[in-house]
Amino acid sequence: MNHAFLKSTGIVRRLDELGRITLPIELRRTLDIGEKDPVEIYVSEDMIILRKYEPSDTFTGSRENLYEFHGKMVSKDSITELARIAGLID
Repeated sequence: MNHAFLKSTGIVRRLDELGRITLPIELRRTLDIGEKDPVEIYVSEDMIILRKYEPSDTFTGSRENLYEFHGKMVSKDSITELARIAGLID
């Protein structure tokens, strides 16, 4: 992972007794994270990275024209490509 984009906010928070932290309102506003919004957690080397969760295509990672199928998100483009592979369309 390229860490060149990371920028320190200068904000320090302590974990509570249950291991929780509170994200400052300024960060939540900047990243458009509201109450009850899902957040993805990544680990890279010695860093924990939080990112607002946005559904994406299971196959390509695309975030456009998504449909849910058996609990997975699939884009219209992937559906079309799968239909081609299966010989259902030309």
